[in-house]
Amino acid sequence: MDKVYVLDTNVLLQDPNAIYSFDTNEIVIPAVVLEEVDSKKRYMDEIGRNARQVSRMIDGFRERGKLHESIPLENGGTLRIELNHRSFQYLQDKFVEKTNDNRILAVALNLFLEEGKMKSGRTVILVSKDALVRVKADAMGIQAEDFLSDRVVEFNQIYTGYEERYVDGELLKSFFEHHFIDQKQLKGRPLYPNQYVILKDPLQSSSSGIGKVDMNGKRIEKTAMETEYMWGIGPRNVQQRMALDLLVRKDIPLVTLVGKAGTGKTLLAMAAGLMQTEDLNQYKKLFIARPIVPVGKDIGFLPGEKEEKLRPWMQPIFDNLEYLFNVKKTGELEKILSGIGSIQVEALTYIRGRSLPDQFIIIDEAQNLTKHEVKTILTRVGEGSKIVLLGDPQQIDHPYLDEYTNGLTYVVEKFKEQPLSGHVKLEKGERSLLARIAADLL
Repeated sequence: MDKVYVLDTNVLLQDPNAIYSFDTNEIVIPAVVLEEVDSKKRYMDEIGRNARQVSRMIDGFRERGKLHESIPLENGGTLRIELNHRSFQYLQDKFVEKTNDNRILAVALNLFLEEGKMKSGRTVILVSKDALVRVKADAMGIQAEDFLSDRVVEFNQIYTGYEERYVDGELLKSFFEHHFIDQKQLKGRPLYPNQYVILKDPLQSSSSGIGKVDMNGKRIEKTAMETEYMWGIGPRNVQQRMALDLLVRKDIPLVTLVGKAGTGKTLLAMAAGLMQTEDLNQYKKLFIARPIVPVGKDIGFLPGEKEEKLRPWMQPIFDNLEYLFNVKKTGELEKILSGIGSIQVEALTYIRGRSLPDQFIIIDEAQNLTKHEVKTILTRVGEGSKIVLLGDPQQIDHPYLDEYTNGLTYVVEKFKEQPLSGHVKLEKGERSLLARIAADLL
């Protein structure tokens, strides 16, 4: 053991199994971390669930020995609950307030100074998801790291769902004539099932074609949209064309769409859902839901019945419905929805335990879901249903998630090799010129 890892509370609340991610080194959990975990275990959300799991896990370790000494782990490392090294003597001149973060820093600093006095002293590393805690540690001369083991993808390598490939003019001509080519005829790494390919002739910049890898991953077939417009909505760019192709395919029950604000994710999905539910009767119901995660300060409790409480959270969905139904008057949308009966707008809070067969399911703002929550949602999907996950991984409102650890990115990366799923990253904003510039500049 040549390293000592001091874990912050947020690491355990993000991933209760984080203690097994540090090989054969020593894991130190400050006593104040247990207090913070204890304060969260009554929460009825993902944080509370993880806090309870951490509590049970540490309680189970008591059978192996005394927690304040050293407990062997299955991976060869050890775990210790640190009850000493809490002195503020070396920290109080720098950070006066005895906050929980500073208490964790004090433990790391005292261990760092103690190991430094030994001839074979080990490296002490503070692991935290809190950027300011890492900054403070660095200012004190302590090595600090972010917890990266929960990331499903490395920086800037999130799967986009399509690629551009330059091909010989004769091959492109064959593609247009026969409507497919063999993937082996393309240079470069193999493509995933249902991945789109923009084929270009390097000698003729205006000559290009759009194809999609078949479910077996062997052929690249020419995409042919059965309908260009649905409920007055049509594709404005090549990525939206790819998205609509996925949204109307009955043989692809899982679709993920990511993109910045204004790229048309929600509007396209709802238009496709309405067409297949109301016009074609392919599904019995259009089910639309989104997680209740506030942007900025929470507005607290809301008055009224359940529908009245949910209305502010679901308003972005109703805005899109008003646009699709061409609503002009206040209250007109409610009359339309009550008359149709096959459109359900709900909060994800109530989805656990349900089964959703023969439905077109849209989950908006899926980037605010954890891995466990998105698993819960996908396991609710019944026979004959299609589910669409939408979101922007760069707009995370959840305190313990980021672009590379959220549930939406998790699904995109885990399902990219599966023939029953399809994914597209929408690049260009189409809401308005102002919205597009704001998304790019801000």
